[in-house]
Parts: sequence; structure tokens; C-alpha cells
Amino acid sequence: MKPFDKDPMARAVYVISVAAELAGVHPQTLRVYERRGLVDPLRTGGGSRRYSERDLERLRHIQDLTAEGLNLEGVRRVLMLEAEVNRLQSELDRVRSEARETLEQTHRHYRRDLVPLRQLPIRRRNVGGSSRGSNSGSSTGSSSSSTANSSSAGRGSRR
Repeated sequence: MKPFDKDPMARAVYVISVAAELAGVHPQTLRVYERRGLVDPLRTGGGSRRYSERDLERLRHIQDLTAEGLNLEGVRRVLMLEAEVNRLQSELDRVRSEARETLEQTHRHYRRDLVPLRQLPIRRRNVGGSSRGSNSGSSTGSSSSSTANSSSAGRGSRR
């Protein structure tokens, strides 16, 4: 945390005695919380602690948890779990956003790649059902064999 952070909630401006009074605890309690890793106030060049509004909110939350019967180790674990939940929620939000963007991009590609039916070229089929230019090898549908079939059929029908 920087001493002159642009976020007013993160600006560390309160000395330990003022922070303790605002949080409703003794200054020695703040030192204990710091030793236990529950709070991490900013330190000045001379080593004095400076607390921010965000630190005060955390201190109030710690007070609420201890008032409900949790010991400091329990409070530490709750705070760690809450931080993990917040991290996972942020990650989930990011992944959902990426998935939404990927889906929208896929839909845009589909719309671009699809050709309306009326723009497709019409393919005509021979009577036998095969399309022009197919080399299927069957005698029905190829032009050379149909000519041969019609000429032989014509000879056999005249008597």
C-alpha cells in the first residue's frame, strides 16, 4: 500500500492510537493482530504504523468475528477463506467474461460464414440421380453410355 494512493480507502493516514480508537480496541491489540498476521499496516520511513480506512474495516470485521466467539487463529482462517472466495469469484467472473466473448465471437463467425439459401448455386441432376461430371462408373447418368444405350435400344425395337 502506498501512503498517497489515489484510492481514499487505501490511504494510510491513521496513527495506531487513532486507529485503535476508531476500531474500538486497545493499541496493544492492534500490535497483537499485526504479529498474528491479521492486519498489515503501512510503515513510515521511521517505522511508525499507519492505518487506512480499509485497515479499519478489516479491524472491525475481526472484532465482529471475535465477538461471535472465534479465537484469533479462527479469525485468521476465516479471513484467509474469505480472501480465497474473493479471488475465486474474481477468477470465475473473468472466465465467464472470456467464455461470453468467445461465444459471441463464434456466433459472429457463424453469421459471416453462413450463406443464405437463395445465394447458393443450383445444381441440376441427371435423370438417374447423379450430378453432372461424376465419374461413378455406372451406365445411368453418364452421357457416353446413355448415347450407346439409346442407339442399341433403338435398333432392337425396330423389326
